Amino acid sequence: MERNVAIIGSGPAGLTAAIYAARANLSPIVVEGSQPGGQLMITTDVENYPGFPNGIMGPEVMDLFRKQAERFDTEFVWGEVTKVELCEWPFKLYTEDTVIVAKTVIVATGASAKWQGLKGELPWPEGLQGRGVSACATCDGFFFKNKDVIVVGGGDTAMEEANYLTRMCKSVTLVHRREQFRASKIMVDRARKNPKINWVLNAAIEEILGMEEGKVTGVRLKSTVDDRVWEQPTEGVFVAIGHKPNSDLFSGILEMDEAGYLKVVPGTTRTNIDGVFAAGDIADHVYRQAVTASGLGCMAAIEAERWLEARHAE
Repeated sequence: MERNVAIIGSGPAGLTAAIYAARANLSPIVVEGSQPGGQLMITTDVENYPGFPNGIMGPEVMDLFRKQAERFDTEFVWGEVTKVELCEWPFKLYTEDTVIVAKTVIVATGASAKWQGLKGELPWPEGLQGRGVSACATCDGFFFKNKDVIVVGGGDTAMEEANYLTRMCKSVTLVHRREQFRASKIMVDRARKNPKINWVLNAAIEEILGMEEGKVTGVRLKSTVDDRVWEQPTEGVFVAIGHKPNSDLFSGILEMDEAGYLKVVPGTTRTNIDGVFAAGDIADHVYRQAVTASGLGCMAAIEAERWLEARHAE
């Protein structure tokens, strides 16, 4: 099958790109990926997306995104892209049972939060993700007003999220398995000066408690220097040990930074390959919000449309 625009990924960036491309009569095709709908599918209340003053559930808002894309005749393919050929035009994308020949490609595969591997980090009801466990303070901090929470990590992200959470939380305890931090000195100093941040160092979370109650009630901590184990009450656990961009498929093909995020020309979604664009968290390690991903998806679709017009005019 041949298409003007092929979109890899079906989160806010991918579906917004599909809406714009479809309305431009480009007949886009979306390969949905291993988690159709992206990270919002495992998010409960979404209260910071414009247009929903009373909030909306993550899966519900993504269902609306998809219906809007379908309304303009976007085609969807379930599954994952397993191989790409982007060195020759038109481009080729391979799934398990089909080959898509595309004139332009929009990469919107997102990024995944890194977890510690604890059962409690799984989405509810298998775990407590969405019931007090989160990997995004900006997204979920509002729900922990005047509550005691824990932040796990020792990098800049952990320091930044701990400081952010002190704006609404009663207290924030930062848990790190060492006394040394990967974070920059200025970020550590800023967190150290914050009176609402407590420190538990040389310790790691062994278990997140609260499965029977259906919400986080505490954690079991274990010392990393001796055999001491203890429990600490908390109402929230924010895991801030980083994100991994879902970019392995493009290794050696598209330019990336040292963390694996796709590089784009500043102010655009253009990658190093003409006709290939990147939108959403796959190229954004700073904001990682649904609304910014949607904006980048819009940009990518418009740029793809203009690129096709320019190529046709040659």
